[in-house]
Amino acid sequence: MLDRVLLTNDDGIDAPGLAVLEEIAAQIAREVWVVAPEHDQSGQSHAVSLHHALRITDRGGRRYGITGTPGDCAAMGICHLMKDNLPQLVLSGVNRGLNMGLETVFSGTVGGAMTAMMLGVPAIAMSQGFADRNNVPWDCARTLGAGVVRRLLAMGWGKDAVLNVNFPPVAPADAGEMTLARQGVGAVAGMNVETRTDPRGMAYHWLNFRRSDRVQGPESDYTAFRANRIVVTPLRYDRTDEDAYAALAEKLPRLP
Repeated sequence: MLDRVLLTNDDGIDAPGLAVLEEIAAQIAREVWVVAPEHDQSGQSHAVSLHHALRITDRGGRRYGITGTPGDCAAMGICHLMKDNLPQLVLSGVNRGLNMGLETVFSGTVGGAMTAMMLGVPAIAMSQGFADRNNVPWDCARTLGAGVVRRLLAMGWGKDAVLNVNFPPVAPADAGEMTLARQGVGAVAGMNVETRTDPRGMAYHWLNFRRSDRVQGPESDYTAFRANRIVVTPLRYDRTDEDAYAALAEKLPRLP
């Protein structure tokens, strides 16, 4: 049993997935702290607010709303609200929908966990897949989440990595075993811009991802997920492409 754990997310402090995460955390820690965005911050990636002030709303019971991003929330929790008694673990989620492949770059759920890791606290990002957005099978993460976290903590992992966990959209009894996977290509194939006109005749625009069924490569997160496995992928900040580095090394000097 951990002494204290910090929770955040990107869907907002009132999101149903955060309530699920609080249930999970209560099974693994004596103290559960929540520091989460006041409003939906999906797609904010690792962003932190350097050019405007942050405000805190005390929701009671160690729950705090922040007018900022998931990264802001992790920083405010670790560096301010819990600075005298740091959390032993940060859990980010449970996100409504997958965070796999290229989408992990944009994910605020992953971003909150990555910020915690940067600040020296081990972190796990957790997401729940769904087939119907209005009928998310939260029971999968709710029932299996605590066991997954306990097992991962017992195994341990490197201090320079975040563990990204995705639960399949099935009943808990139908979920496959926890499986290690690599980040695949993902389903993002581009972006669309939808232009509309507001009541005053001014144009405005919506961005959204264009997705397709892409070849994922060996040991990919998507392949494991499609087999209804609980998918675990270690992620890090270092994005150096080794193939490109090797090719450029033949033409550019390197430090000795």
